Amino acid sequence: MTITLEPKLEALVQKRLESGALEDVQDVLFQALESQDAEESWLALHQREVSEKIDRGLAQLDRGEGMTPEQSLAWLEEQKSAWRANRNR
Repeated sequence: MTITLEPKLEALVQKRLESGALEDVQDVLFQALESQDAEESWLALHQREVSEKIDRGLAQLDRGEGMTPEQSLAWLEEQKSAWRANRNR
């Protein structure tokens, strides 16, 4: 099988190869497909839970309980700071 990659995809494959973690293009493709299979399997097992969480979140937004973009960014900064503090222990 011959595959032609667009430049963006070829650059991603090359980046993986340069990292030294994978030996050849087949390894890169195998890892990518294995990861995709794992994600699809996880989602199939947890689809109901994920859908329920999405529905709850949308209902909260409909009730006006969402965050402004500024609040969201501040919350993310707090989470990042906490993560960094825990990581450096």
